[in-house]
Amino acid sequence: MFFKPRKQSQQFEDAEIIRLYKETCDNMYVGILFERYSHLAFAVCLKYLKNEEASRDAVIKIFEDLIHDLLKFNVKNFPAWLHSVAKNHCLMILRKKRLEYNDEYGITQAESTLAITPEDMLFIREDLTDKHLDHLDEAINLLGMEQQVCIRLFFLKDKSYQEISEETGYEINMVKSYIQNGKRNLKNYLLKKIADG
Repeated sequence: MFFKPRKQSQQFEDAEIIRLYKETCDNMYVGILFERYSHLAFAVCLKYLKNEEASRDAVIKIFEDLIHDLLKFNVKNFPAWLHSVAKNHCLMILRKKRLEYNDEYGITQAESTLAITPEDMLFIREDLTDKHLDHLDEAINLLGMEQQVCIRLFFLKDKSYQEISEETGYEINMVKSYIQNGKRNLKNYLLKKIADG
């Protein structure tokens, strides 16, 4: 796991540590920030990546990048800034995975942007109220049976097109179609419900 801050490093405020780092370029100061905040960055990464090893790797990369980034940016609230950096880093990882997935299964850019992606579903679940989450369940239940089955397997159980095809007996092209049309229907339903309040 990541370090907790040593007592001797606690005498410095974050702003002072950053100022000293900018003056000296001594990585020891980034190390103090790592000791102080790596566990917070890890929590953010784990929230998005859902994997401890991937989250540890992400934290290491984030703090490696801080060696350069702290020299370029005027950081006033380091914990809030780090939270934003960690979140954006994880979103880039998720987007890259989605692009790799699209390449592997032949999903075009146009198809990919038509509707809700796995990370969109994550954000919907984080950002919406319990009432809106009920709307999400309603929306899935209103889909045709084939779309429901494919959407649930794809988004909620992280099954690939091939796995869904094998599990349901649907042709792989039909699986793609059910998911694309189901996502479009879900998006339209949710947008309407959210707009209606």
